[in-house]
Amino acid sequence: MKTNYQSPQQFYRQRRLRMLIVLLILIGIYVGSMLLVKFQTWNSIVKIPAGLIWLFHNFIPTERSISYLGPILYQLWRTLLVSISSTIVASIFALMAAILGAKTTTPHRSVSLVIRFGASLLRNIPVVAWAMILLFSFKQSDFTGFLALFFMTLGYLTRAFTETIEDLDAEKIQALQAVGANYFQCVFCGVLPEAASTLTSWVLYMIENNLRDATLVGLLTGTGVGFLFDTYFKSFRYDAAGLIVLLIAILVILLELTSTQIRRAIA
Repeated sequence: MKTNYQSPQQFYRQRRLRMLIVLLILIGIYVGSMLLVKFQTWNSIVKIPAGLIWLFHNFIPTERSISYLGPILYQLWRTLLVSISSTIVASIFALMAAILGAKTTTPHRSVSLVIRFGASLLRNIPVVAWAMILLFSFKQSDFTGFLALFFMTLGYLTRAFTETIEDLDAEKIQALQAVGANYFQCVFCGVLPEAASTLTSWVLYMIENNLRDATLVGLLTGTGVGFLFDTYFKSFRYDAAGLIVLLIAILVILLELTSTQIRRAIA
């Protein structure tokens, strides 16, 4: 009886060969794409230093930028509220959907399949596409941005919550069922307390992510700090546009630090 023995040298040689083949395929795809769209790689690389110099020269906030601070902070506050509200509302619906969709808590397998399919559909449509679709019905408004973030967040959190619930120890649920606990008691006494920390972390993460996405959505919906950035940029007030970018970065960092402290507190 023959055994296929492979020495360590042969194993690593085959591994390097596979990696080389994958690398060559990726390079071939890039070169083919470059030729197809007539993209000039070297010319683009050469222009990067000049582009960065122009960027730092024009987008650095100046003393004149302070005069725009009031409108910028107001629109930034509106954008933050849309981000937080859409995330919180979506997380409530996502939690209910995840409980029904998780394999360990679903009332029926068909319900789980429907919820998983719906979450996948919502999650794989980009937030920009949601904004463009909803513009036809709700026009340019904060509500349009809210809905765009809501649908994308609902799909994303449903998937994340479902996987979190399924990763829990099923023996605890079985123990509750063994002592006569009903479905709702198993969910509220066994599942949610165990998963609360992880679920909260996902919600905090989505608030941070939605703040960045809300800026982009604002360009389409004509609201928030994204629309204000577009207005300043198109009117060549680059210093004010640079101030917006700086304030968004500061706000995102503050949100991240706050989220980290909350995660540590509930861990």
